[in-house]
Amino acid sequence: MKYKISLCISALCFFTAFLIFMASRTTGEEALASRIAPEILRFHVLAESDSARDQNLKLGVKGLVLDYIHGQVPEDADKEQLEQWIEGNKTSIETMAQDWLADQGASYPVKLELTRDYFPTKAYGDMVFPCGTYDAVRITIGSGKGHNWWCVLYPSLCYTDAIHAVVPDSSKQTLSSLLAEDDYDALLSPLDRTKQPQQKPEVRVRFRLMDLFHKKS
Repeated sequence: MKYKISLCISALCFFTAFLIFMASRTTGEEALASRIAPEILRFHVLAESDSARDQNLKLGVKGLVLDYIHGQVPEDADKEQLEQWIEGNKTSIETMAQDWLADQGASYPVKLELTRDYFPTKAYGDMVFPCGTYDAVRITIGSGKGHNWWCVLYPSLCYTDAIHAVVPDSSKQTLSSLLAEDDYDALLSPLDRTKQPQQKPEVRVRFRLMDLFHKKS
């Protein structure tokens, strides 16, 4: 009986410690998100449903809109300028997406919004973005009840290598210039952190003959 009580107490202590650890971790991630969020604009596309067809249509709309934005907005536009451009071209983007869907035989409405949403922790390629509240461009296809697709629109972290899901190095450089060094490093996966250049130890070559000469003098 005493053994069972001890076992239950141990299990309860372990579970409590686990909950405290997870709460502390979430708090830390949200704190990091609050620091980096002002520099980031996320891109969020919600599908009509989880059917294979609707999920493929979601990816089609995603590609269409991203190509249009990248083709129209100057590369040196900052976050605020990008938001202003998207707001000014909201109707055009919605119409373009709806027309494309209609061509695919899907007459879904499309709604574009500039929002501020809570996102869970998400791994994207070789970077991990912490849970927290971010500014976002959200596109809802139809009822928007299907699984979503997301990336970071500013700075542009939508990876170009869909097979290996690698964020472009140029985009990483832009992000690193906007964030504190420690905050940027916290976004990198453990494997990617090991690839960061490290200061090489200073190597001094000493010659035995010169040492002897100095000792004699």
